[in-house]
Amino acid sequence: MPRIYLSRFAAVAFVGSVCLAVPGVLAAEDAARPDGPERAFTADDLFKLDGATDPEISPDGSKIAYVRSSADIMTDKIVPSIWLVDVASGAQRPLVTGPGAHFSPVWSPDGKRLAYVSSDGTGSPQLYVLWLDSGAKVKVTELPDSPGNLAWSPDGKQVAYTMRVPGEPMKLGSQPAGRPEGAKWAKPLQIIDRVTYRFDGAGYLPAGFDHIFVVSAEGGAPRQVTFGNFDDGGPLSWSPDGRRIVFSANRHADWERDINNSEVYNVDVASGAITALTSRQGPDAAPRLSPDGKHIAYVGFDDVNRSYENNDLYVMNADGSGSRLLTAKLDRSIDALEWAGNNAIYVRYDDRGGTRVARVALDGSMKTVVEGLTAGAHFDRPYTGGAFSVSNGGRIAYTEGTTSEPADLWVSAGSSGKRLTNLNGTWIGAKAMAPVRKLPVTAPDGRAIDAWLVTPPGLKPGQKAPLILEIHGGPNAAYGPTFSTDYQLYAAHGYAVLYTNPRGSTSYGEEFANLIDRAYPGTDYDDLMAAVDAAIADGVADPENLFVTGGSGGGVLTSWIVGKTHRFKAAATQKPVINWISEALTMDATPFTSRYWFDKKPWEDPMAYWKRSPLSLVGNVKTPTLVVVGSEDYRTPDSESEQYYAALQIRGVPTAMVKVPDASHGGIAARPSQSAAKASAILAWFDKYRTDGKADDVAPRVSD
Repeated sequence: MPRIYLSRFAAVAFVGSVCLAVPGVLAAEDAARPDGPERAFTADDLFKLDGATDPEISPDGSKIAYVRSSADIMTDKIVPSIWLVDVASGAQRPLVTGPGAHFSPVWSPDGKRLAYVSSDGTGSPQLYVLWLDSGAKVKVTELPDSPGNLAWSPDGKQVAYTMRVPGEPMKLGSQPAGRPEGAKWAKPLQIIDRVTYRFDGAGYLPAGFDHIFVVSAEGGAPRQVTFGNFDDGGPLSWSPDGRRIVFSANRHADWERDINNSEVYNVDVASGAITALTSRQGPDAAPRLSPDGKHIAYVGFDDVNRSYENNDLYVMNADGSGSRLLTAKLDRSIDALEWAGNNAIYVRYDDRGGTRVARVALDGSMKTVVEGLTAGAHFDRPYTGGAFSVSNGGRIAYTEGTTSEPADLWVSAGSSGKRLTNLNGTWIGAKAMAPVRKLPVTAPDGRAIDAWLVTPPGLKPGQKAPLILEIHGGPNAAYGPTFSTDYQLYAAHGYAVLYTNPRGSTSYGEEFANLIDRAYPGTDYDDLMAAVDAAIADGVADPENLFVTGGSGGGVLTSWIVGKTHRFKAAATQKPVINWISEALTMDATPFTSRYWFDKKPWEDPMAYWKRSPLSLVGNVKTPTLVVVGSEDYRTPDSESEQYYAALQIRGVPTAMVKVPDASHGGIAARPSQSAAKASAILAWFDKYRTDGKADDVAPRVSD
C-alpha cells in the first residue's frame, strides 16, 4: 500500500480507468475556521484513536495487562502494544512497545510473569516471557509461524500454544525436466484439494494443520503434542497435575464438510493420546477446566441446520460424564467464559444490543455483574462486543466505551465499575461529536425494533437533515449504542444516520433471530422501512433526501431494498451477496450456505436461491447505486459485487464500483486511510443525488 498522509486530501475512487476525486467527508476540514481548532470529527481523527482490548487481570486482581490498539500514520495500520495498570492507584505504564505488534498477554499462575506474542515487523511473531519485577524478558521460540492460544501449565514451568504445522500439498504432474540454468520459467502449478482452500483475511491457505505444542517457559526446543490432518483449536486448558490439556477440534472423518461438529477433547501431554469428551452432532467449544480439575465448562448447541442457534453453557465432569445445561433459562448466546474458583463461571453475552458479564453458579443460578461492555478495536461500525477477564477472587477487568469514544479499561468495583484509562481524553473532548439517541420503532406486525438515531452536531430543534439508513451485516449480528467512525464522519458531513436491529439480529433470543431462517432477505425489509418512517415522524429525517447503505448482510439488504422501493435518492451496497448460487459455491466456507440458509443444494432447487437473490430484482432498480468491495474479499467474493455492477450498467442505472485494494471482507476498514476514503466515497456518491441544495455544505456550524 502507498503511504498516505491524511491532511486536506481528497479520497480517490477508481471506476473503470477513470480516477475520480471525491470531496466527501474532508470538506469539514477545508471549512475550518482560521481563529480556532477544527471541532468537527474528520478523517484525520481516525489516526488519533486508541482503544483498550484484551484485558488480562492478574490472579490476585491487583494488576491488569491490556492491549492498547493505536493507529500508526506512517504505516497506515492499527498497531497493538501491551500496557500495565495498577488497579488500586490507576497508574499505568507501557510494558511491551516499540516497532512491530505486541499482543495476547497471559499471566503466569503466580502472577510474577507474563507470556505474550510479539513481532518486530520483520518476521513471524514469537512467544516471549516477561518477568514483572525486573523487566527482563526472554524470547522463548523461533517459530516459522505465529503461536496462538497461550496457556501456562499450573506449575508455571511450561507454556502450551497452537501453531500451524506445514504440510505437503497434493502433487500432480511436474514441469519439464530440462530447465536451462538461469531460465525464467513460470511459477509451478497451484494444486488445490481442500474443501476450504481459502479463508477471508488469511487468503489462500498453505498446506498444513494447527496443532498443540508445549515449550519451557525459560526457552528451549518446543515439543509437538497433537498430530493428524485436523486443526486443533483453543482455548487450551491444563489439568492441575499438568498431565492433560483440554481443547476443542473437529476430528471427525468428514470434518471438512461437517464444519460445525467440533468436540471437546483432552490430550495426554506425555503420550499424545487423545480422548473425546463430547459426542453430539453440533459444536462443543471453548472448554475450560475448573481450578481443581473436577469440571469442564464449555459452550455449544445441538445442530439442526437452522441459520441461528444460541451457544449454551454446559458443565461436565473432567472425564466427560454428567454433562448438564446451565443456561436453560437464558435465551441468549454465550460468547466467552472463565472460571473464578471452583463453583462459579463468568460468561459474556449480548442482550438487546448491549454486552454483559454474568456469574453462573453450578446450580444454574445467574447474576449479572457487569454491563456496558464495548469493543476497543474495529471502530467503523457500532457492533456489540467487548472483552473481560476475572481474577481468582472474582474481580473483573473489562472494556467499556460510549457513542462518543472507543473502549477504555474498566474494573468492577462493588455494584458499579471503575474507569482506569482515558485513552482519548486529551483530544476527543474538544470535538463536537454527533449525539446518539434511541428511536422507538414498531414493525408492521407489532414487534418492537431497537433503533438509534445519530444527528449532526449543531442540528437545531425542528431542523431536518438528509438521512442515511445504515444496515448491519451478519445478518445474525447486532448493533448497539457504541462508537462508530463511519457514523461520526457521516454526521460531521451533515447527514443523520439511522441504525437498527431488525428481525434476524442477535441478542433478542433464538425466536427473534430465526424469524429470517430460510426467509432472508424478507420481512426484515419491513422492519427497516418502519424505522425510516419513525425517523421521518420524529422530525429529523428529510423524507425527500433518504439514502441507504450497509455491508455484508447489510449489503444484501441494501441491494434488496433498491429492488423493492424507489424512495431512496441513492444507495451504496458494500460487499453484498447478489446471487446466492454463486456465493454458495465461491465463498470461503463453501459447505455453509447450502446447509444452514437453504434446504437443498443449489443444483437441487435453484429457484429457491434465485428468489432470495437481490439480482432477481435488478430489473426494478432505478436508484443510483454505488458498489463497494475489498479486492481480497473471500466471504462475499468481489465477483458478487462485479455481477451487480455489470447488471446495473447493462440496465443503464447510474452506478460506480469502488474496490478497496488488498482488503478482505473483515478488513475492509482495517487501515485508517482506507476506512476514511471509503466513507468519503460513499458521502460523495450521496452528495451527487441530494435535492436539498446543500451538497457542498458541511454539518450545521458548531459553536464554541
